[in-house]
Amino acid sequence: MKKITLVILALTFTGMIQAQDRLQPKPGPAPKVNIKKPQSFTLNNGLKVLVVENHKLPRVTFNLTIDNPPFVEGSKKGVDELTSAMMGNGTTQTTKEAFNEEIDFLGANINFSSQGAYANALSKYSKRVLELLAEGCLQPQFTTEEFDKEKNKIIESLKADEKSVPAISNRVVDALAYGTQHPYGEFITENTLQNVTLQDVQNNYKTYFSPENAYLIIVGDVTYSKIKPTVEQLFGSWQKNTLPVQNYAKPANVSQLEIDLIDVPNAVQSEIALVNTVNLKMNDADFFPVVIANQILGGDFQSYLNMNLREAHAWTYGANSSIGSSKYASKFIAKSAVRNAVTDSAVVEFLKEIKKIRSEKVDETTLKNVKAGYIGRFVMQVEKPQTVARYALNIETENLPADFYEKYIQTINAVTSDDILRVANKYFLADNMRIIITGKASEISSGLEKLNIPIKYYDKFANPTEKKAATKEVPAGVTAKSVFEKYIQSIGGEKNLSKIKTIAMFGSSTIPQAPSPLSFTSKIDVSGKSMVELNMNGMSIMKQVVNDKEAYVVQQGQRNNFEGAILKEMQNNAKPFEELELAKRNDLKVDRIETINNADAYVISNDKSTYYYNVATGLKVAETKRIKQGDKEVPVTTNFADYKEVNGIKLPFNIIQNVGFELNIKMKEVKINEDVAAADFK
Repeated sequence: MKKITLVILALTFTGMIQAQDRLQPKPGPAPKVNIKKPQSFTLNNGLKVLVVENHKLPRVTFNLTIDNPPFVEGSKKGVDELTSAMMGNGTTQTTKEAFNEEIDFLGANINFSSQGAYANALSKYSKRVLELLAEGCLQPQFTTEEFDKEKNKIIESLKADEKSVPAISNRVVDALAYGTQHPYGEFITENTLQNVTLQDVQNNYKTYFSPENAYLIIVGDVTYSKIKPTVEQLFGSWQKNTLPVQNYAKPANVSQLEIDLIDVPNAVQSEIALVNTVNLKMNDADFFPVVIANQILGGDFQSYLNMNLREAHAWTYGANSSIGSSKYASKFIAKSAVRNAVTDSAVVEFLKEIKKIRSEKVDETTLKNVKAGYIGRFVMQVEKPQTVARYALNIETENLPADFYEKYIQTINAVTSDDILRVANKYFLADNMRIIITGKASEISSGLEKLNIPIKYYDKFANPTEKKAATKEVPAGVTAKSVFEKYIQSIGGEKNLSKIKTIAMFGSSTIPQAPSPLSFTSKIDVSGKSMVELNMNGMSIMKQVVNDKEAYVVQQGQRNNFEGAILKEMQNNAKPFEELELAKRNDLKVDRIETINNADAYVISNDKSTYYYNVATGLKVAETKRIKQGDKEVPVTTNFADYKEVNGIKLPFNIIQNVGFELNIKMKEVKINEDVAAADFK
């Protein structure tokens, strides 16, 4: 199917989203903050309770956190996630339905996991809500029915992520950075999940849901003297348990800079992550200099990375970096998603900016602005109950001085440009870093090889592999005409296609930073008219129309007309099945065979497009359009999947496109020769 209207709409849509990210005004001087100190007591079983009274609002929050060391699950990876999923689904005393009904009646919010629980409620119901929280934590009901249901949910989620490039990237980044035998590097697969039994979940709960490393933080409209006996009564019977001791290797960084390439043939863009592990704790003297250094490099909108890759080069929706702090292990990571064509160039710019912060002192104005912005965000958070609870917990679990947060602003302001230079060299390990790239190797490997950085190849589960041949030879007798004809036949045949007058497609998608899902509508008429519209919460945020006289796009109430060559191209291609015309041409040939979605595909190119057709089925699986954007030609790749038959014609119900991020559109309904009117193209 022809998707040029979708392509141009998506490019415009990207511009609209990027325009929403305006430079923020510089924060003024930060006011002094008053962080309330908790009163505390400890039960005989080891549970430590911290109470912060705040009577401004008639609400209370309860945060129960179990601060156990991470542990390896091995061949049964997923048992802890299943434990989390099953907790809160009723107790040994109360059915799931009755438990949830009472929570709803009280207007409360309660969540459980294998690492603790959280509740929020009006203070007049605080005692009953705490009773429910204690019951859910200490008397969970693990049934076969819930076990099977939650296991199937996780398996379905894993299957949905099989072709998701960001999901694959996230998995492999941690697996390579920490190692698959480390708690932070191992990952769930369908096989490991199938190894887990209900008894494993029950044993996991009994072993690790224990009070000796637990903290209960209570913040809000409560009185210490009244809440203390209630907590003692509800949690005093919680039995201690001796945690098993595990030994596993510390994660190690590579001895030299290397590229780790994960081939995902269906990738419409490359996920780039530059990673090294670090040993950084919140109570380290380096903590605040590292935090500010990261803000300068990739933590702020105006960071080195974002201003380079996004603002200067327009290669990405956003580039950023982060660095973790932990008692056990953490990592520095700089990442972005970019078009295949600029993957190697983006790597060069990432390394350039990391080298810059390691070799050049940050100017004082930039340092001052970054610190002011960070302090401003800190000040805005300190009045929130969740923040107060987190700070109180951090002081306990991270071995922080009692005045850590009172001196927060003072400590940040003390960070100097010399500090930034020092910690950048200590923690951003440019010479011992993995450049992990998840993308379409056939399009990006040749450019990466020219960087003279050693390349290693891995599969989607972080197993080492050999470099695959990018292409295969085309068998004798296979021509562009035969490929187009096979496609036409595979979707229903020319006779059935000739009966189609209109196609209407209705679907949905999500985009980064959007508060709600998008609804997608596409209507096309064989006479050369098309309309594509994106809505959010019933409001049109983008609409594009092509008819015999004009083509235009409306976004944020502003209309822009297409003219000249772009208008003519849009009008010429506003038809549903361009292969009917392509099959008549004699100037096209099959260039090669590539692997797309783990299957071979014929590749056919002309001056503006590249088409990919599954060798076995004949179906179109992808196409790349080269679109003029200013003085540049931008390649935009669209993947087609989940073909379903509608009135004798097979059409894709899943369309994935790179528009600076992955726009994954899933069709809910497709109609042929109905629900399309002339007014749609006005």
